Amino acid sequence: MSVNEERTVTIQDILEDEELQEAYAVLAGSDPDNCSYPQGYVKRQAVFACNTCTPRGVEPAGLCLACTNHCHDGHDIFELYTKRNFRCDCGNSKFGVFRCQLSPGKDRQNAKNHYNHNFHGCYCTCDRPYPDTEDQVNEDMIQCIICEDWYHPRHLGCTVEDSEELQEMVCETCMNKAPFLWTYATHIAEPPVVKVSPCKAEVEVNKEEDKEPDDKRMDEPCKNGGEGSSTSPSCQEKQATNGRTACKRTHQEMTGLPVKNQDKTVYCRLRELKTQGLERAREGAVFWPYHWRAKLCTCVSCKRAYVDAGVQFLLDESDTVLAYENRGTIEQGTASLDSLLMSSLSTLDRVQQLEIVYQFNEMQSELMAFLRQLADEGKVVTAEAIHQFFGELMSRKRRQMNS
Repeated sequence: MSVNEERTVTIQDILEDEELQEAYAVLAGSDPDNCSYPQGYVKRQAVFACNTCTPRGVEPAGLCLACTNHCHDGHDIFELYTKRNFRCDCGNSKFGVFRCQLSPGKDRQNAKNHYNHNFHGCYCTCDRPYPDTEDQVNEDMIQCIICEDWYHPRHLGCTVEDSEELQEMVCETCMNKAPFLWTYATHIAEPPVVKVSPCKAEVEVNKEEDKEPDDKRMDEPCKNGGEGSSTSPSCQEKQATNGRTACKRTHQEMTGLPVKNQDKTVYCRLRELKTQGLERAREGAVFWPYHWRAKLCTCVSCKRAYVDAGVQFLLDESDTVLAYENRGTIEQGTASLDSLLMSSLSTLDRVQQLEIVYQFNEMQSELMAFLRQLADEGKVVTAEAIHQFFGELMSRKRRQMNS
């Protein structure tokens, strides 16, 4: 059976079934009928792999929702949840003579796509399938937001917090690829286990002497002429040619205070956090709360560090899976509202129909704008938020009628 099952699923079904809710949230943001290839590298979409066409041992390939339904119906399909910046591979050179039925004129390969063992049905550091019939432990897997691989909680190397406040997880491997995230984890992430850094006394001495050990802070975005990056090019050149030579840093650079550079002042939040003398053990996966991305430093040097580590998407809160799911829910919700309106209008006369349509469109526009704002900010659409929206809407209507 295709992913888009040939049966009627009611809103009540979705509300009562948690698995259906998850599937609806993932699939609602992707087009089930039109191949996404013409859109280029889609910011985020539901992605699948076909074990029938590209089994283990051949190059991995990914499919959009529409091609999974139309071109690979009846095949052995792996559901990969969502992937960022992915372009549909269906029918390209990886599929031999097989051609896409929906968008046949494709390039031979999509060079910017990123693949991992998920595309061959394997997950986690244990490289096992999911579901795994040989695994005696029945547990849901958790996706890392950076590498987008899926992990068993018992293989994350940390205690898994069961909290609705925790939205995203970064595995230990990805934390080490972007080591500056450990500093943020000390202050933002869960669990909040911190200790006084053993280097605190040494940092105080360095502040007085206005210098720093040669081998310290190699992984920290630092300032160089007011901007700086993860060890400035001039520092790297000197260290490469003379192992005993290091860049001397100013007092402001070591303390995280704003650094004046000609006519502008550069502030680095990461450096400020570094000076607080707290440190977290650099081991295990890290769980992050809602809106943690908004707390990342956006100075020029830190932005450069994100690009160098390949995690620049962390600055985009609309990159989150939650934002993607909210957008899909909004789009599907708009279609449902339109259907409800048309069925209700049949019982009204022409004047009443026009009045209702006008008021409905006005309300719908305001509601969609409100929901899109929540989606872009990565916020959860709660019952309280909806009640507040309609409460404010009714208050405005009453004021208009009384004026």
